[in-house]
Amino acid sequence: MTAVVDAAQAVPERHYTHHDGRGVTPHRSNPAVIHRELTTLDVQAGMNIAEFGTGSGYSGALLAELVGPTGHVTSLDVDAYLVKWANLIHHERSLDHIRCHVADGTAGFVERAPYDRMVAWCTPPLLPQAWVDQTVDGGLIVAPLPIAAVPNMTVVTRVRVSGGEPVVEAVFTGGYIEATGSPKGNLDLPGRWVDWEMRTPAPSWISIAWRERDDHLHTGARTALARLLKDAHTEQYAGAELDWPSWRTFAAHLADPQLTMAGLSPDLWAIGHSSATTAAILQQDGTILADRPDSPSLAVLLDWLTAWEAAGRPAPETYTPAFARGADGWHLRLSR
Repeated sequence: MTAVVDAAQAVPERHYTHHDGRGVTPHRSNPAVIHRELTTLDVQAGMNIAEFGTGSGYSGALLAELVGPTGHVTSLDVDAYLVKWANLIHHERSLDHIRCHVADGTAGFVERAPYDRMVAWCTPPLLPQAWVDQTVDGGLIVAPLPIAAVPNMTVVTRVRVSGGEPVVEAVFTGGYIEATGSPKGNLDLPGRWVDWEMRTPAPSWISIAWRERDDHLHTGARTALARLLKDAHTEQYAGAELDWPSWRTFAAHLADPQLTMAGLSPDLWAIGHSSATTAAILQQDGTILADRPDSPSLAVLLDWLTAWEAAGRPAPETYTPAFARGADGWHLRLSR
C-alpha cells in the first residue's frame, strides 16, 4: 500500500479528473477504490502493464508512477475523446512511458504483450481468453467480472495466470461500468444484457437470465416489465436495511435460471425472479413489487431472502470462486 500512497501523492488527481481544457470526466471511479485495486495488483518497478478503461488518465498516471521510467503502461479505451486528452495530459507531465490507444480492451493489445500485470476499470462479459494469453506465466489480472448473466452482478477479482489458465486468488466487493464496443451514451442504462427497455412515460428496463428461452420479439421480457410497471402489488421488505452487495452476490450465487434484474427508475436497481407468466423484484430502497399478491415469483423471491438472512448476509469475500471455460474465455461463478 505504501507504494500506491506515494504514487498518489506524486500524481495530481484533479489535473486529470477536472482538467481545465477537457472538463470533468463523467462516471469516473472513486480514487480510494482505484488505490485499492492498484494495491491488489502488486505493481513493481520496470513492469509492463495493460489497463482497460483509460477514463480521465488518472489511473494510468498512477501506474506510470509505480512502474517508473524503466517500465511501460498501455492504456486502452473505446472513447477516442478520452484517449486523446489522456495522451496530451500525460505528455504535459513528461510521462513518456505510457501510451493510450483507442481499442476494444476485451481483445487485449497484442502489440505490447506479454504483460506482467493487467487491470480493468470496466466489466467484460467474462474473463477474455485474450487477457490470459497476453499475461506472463505467474502474472496478475485485477478486474471486475460478472457472476451472473444480468447487469451489475459483479465482484472484483485478483486472478493469477498459471500454466496458461486463470486461478482466482481473491474476490472483493465492487464493480465498474460494462465494457462496450463503443462509447456509452446513457450512463443510467446498463451496457449489456438489457432484454427490454421502455423510454416513455419514464425510462425503465429489465434483464432476464432466461433470455435464450424468450422469443425474437422479447415477449417474455416485455411482459415481465409491464407487469412490474402497471398495477403492481407492492410491499416493504420486513427485514433490516438492505446490504445490497451482500444480497446481490447471494442472489447471483444461487444460479437460478429465472434470475431477473430491473430498473424501474434511473436511481433504483432491483433483483428478483420472473417467468413467462409472473414477476417479482426487490428494489434497493426495500420496496418489493410483484404481478399480484399471490405471485409465484414473489414466493420464490421471499424464499431467497429468507435463505440470505439465514446465511447471515454473507459478504462477497466469503464465497468460493471458480472459473468455467467458455467459448471465448472464462466464466466466474461463486459457491458456498
